[in-house]
This record gives sequence, C-alpha cells and structure tokens, in this order.
Amino acid sequence: MIRLEAALSAWGRPEFEEALKGELMQLGIANLPLQAGLTSGSQVLDRPISVIVKRIEHTESSISIQVGVFFKSVIAGCSCADDPTPQDELDEFCELQLDIDRMTAIATITLLD
Repeated sequence: MIRLEAALSAWGRPEFEEALKGELMQLGIANLPLQAGLTSGSQVLDRPISVIVKRIEHTESSISIQVGVFFKSVIAGCSCADDPTPQDELDEFCELQLDIDRMTAIATITLLD
C-alpha cells in the first residue's frame, strides 16, 4: 500500500506539485510500474527518476493526477566477454495515473497506455 501523505497535506497549496514529485521520486523504481512501461530497454535501472505533472482533477473523495516519468533502462545481456549487447543506459518515459484517497492518502498507481 502506497501512501502519499506529504502530497495530500499540500493539496490546495502552491507546493502541491513539488510535494507530489518529491514523494514519487522517493518511492523509486521498486514501487512504481516502470518495468511494465519500458519501450527501449529490458530492465529498469535503479537511478533517480524525474516527474512532470500533466493533469490534475479532483472530487470530494479523491485526487486524480496524470504524471509523466522519465527514467533509465538497459538492455540486459548475459555479461559474457563476447556479448555484443551494449551496456549503454537508455532514456525511457511513461505516463502514470495516480488516484489519491483524500481521507487516507492511499494511492493507486496505474500505468497508462
């Protein structure tokens, strides 16, 4: 269960987007569905991510946010001496839908197509 308490606490104030971005960056790759969002590589790298807020909607019970996430991947090979697979880091991007419950701060995170 993911809770975005700092973002919820900042809701309605100018610092909301920065609080949300900070929490998402702290979650890191283990708690975000980035592996499923790969387009170039085969493995998400444990590197810092960058987040942009694209759209925000809200109701009395929830806040829905669409974000873009920039991250790094690699094409994983066998690591053999004669493996021709390049080890360069690849730039990746995916969009996520966040739905934050306004009472509990529990967030549902979904990868968008």
